[in-house]
Amino acid sequence: MPSFIEHEFRPVILGADITAYSLVRTFYEAYAVKSLVVNMSDTPVIGYSDLSEHVNVPNFHELGVFRSALVEIGKKYGLDAGKKLLILGCGDWYVRMLVENKDLLEPYFVIPYIDLELLDQLVLKDQFYAILDRLDIPYPRTVVYDCTTRELPDYDFTYPIVAKPASSALYHYAEFPGKKKVFILNSRDELETMLANLATSSYDYKFLIQEFIPGDDTNMRVLTCYSDRDAKVRFGSVGHTLLEEHVPSAIGNPCAIISTSEDEIVHQAKRFLEDVGYTGFSNFDLKYDPRDGSFKFFEINVRLGRSNYYVTGAGHNVSEWLVRDLIRQEPMDGLVISRGEHLFTFVPKYVIKTFVRDPQLRAKALALFKAGRWSDPQLYKPDLSLKRRAYLAAYGLNQVKKFYRYLGRP
Repeated sequence: MPSFIEHEFRPVILGADITAYSLVRTFYEAYAVKSLVVNMSDTPVIGYSDLSEHVNVPNFHELGVFRSALVEIGKKYGLDAGKKLLILGCGDWYVRMLVENKDLLEPYFVIPYIDLELLDQLVLKDQFYAILDRLDIPYPRTVVYDCTTRELPDYDFTYPIVAKPASSALYHYAEFPGKKKVFILNSRDELETMLANLATSSYDYKFLIQEFIPGDDTNMRVLTCYSDRDAKVRFGSVGHTLLEEHVPSAIGNPCAIISTSEDEIVHQAKRFLEDVGYTGFSNFDLKYDPRDGSFKFFEINVRLGRSNYYVTGAGHNVSEWLVRDLIRQEPMDGLVISRGEHLFTFVPKYVIKTFVRDPQLRAKALALFKAGRWSDPQLYKPDLSLKRRAYLAAYGLNQVKKFYRYLGRP
């Protein structure tokens, strides 16, 4: 059983997936603190862990329940216990709810997220691209389809093309035949069919139609930055994606990453973040374009990403940036860029060996396995009860099945 140390703060983590568990682990690794996890489902990821205290709130997705539950938690675990509660959302919905209710919740919690006006500007991808354009930061050529007018703009991209919602938050609630997180379309007929299906849903904002940047999963990069309370970027960590998930509902989520160094894109992100006055963690998706040798920015997440443990695994524990800056208010200066190679994965070694297409990257990943320079956030020795071991064995087998199902036999 793990042992814990009392601190002047306590993490409160909203979520039930691998993102939540990764944060629970990072806080325990850095401070031996017992996080409080709040959600509305008793998933094995959290439920089988001994590193956190779990509060299950039925109907937590409802605004009234969300507000009253967090106020109660803030009083009980914060004010009454004499602790600062650092609250983190493991999903866009959680973050938006925290931001929209800052006035109510800030007496009880430290909320490490930007204000609503900037949030609304950045999560709308059409507005995000407009800022990139102004700052001369590369992104894919894009045209905007307005779902209210339904007029398809002219474009000269060769097929395949990419189509995706400009507002992920609004798209979350849309239901229509063939819905995917991102569409790869091979003809204008496919595009028009998708847009006709989309028109039957509740989604009424904009859809982005983009050129397809050549290359498979291994051309993708992920960038995590931390901006301090004075909106100065103090940290950047680049990850080279080996594999992404291919389940339609989660397509594009990295599940195997090698930490790497690409200083140019860190400095580009720094220019962007400091221009808009950003604070806290940010997470960018990019893709290397072999046609011109540039990295194209795709989107920003205003929180730590699902694969955030790639940063901690490489030696820069994400929880320490938050605690140093927002809880202990230590002075910060300079810019730290993560160096060295470390393999992050939440899929088994077999999946990497079988499905990573690039032979050099595959060999590099296997060498990092052999050297012990790898980490899976869910495989943590202080938290491996028999029940959790059984769950992780079943989880790994399911990952193998999913890759064969969606990618076929290599």
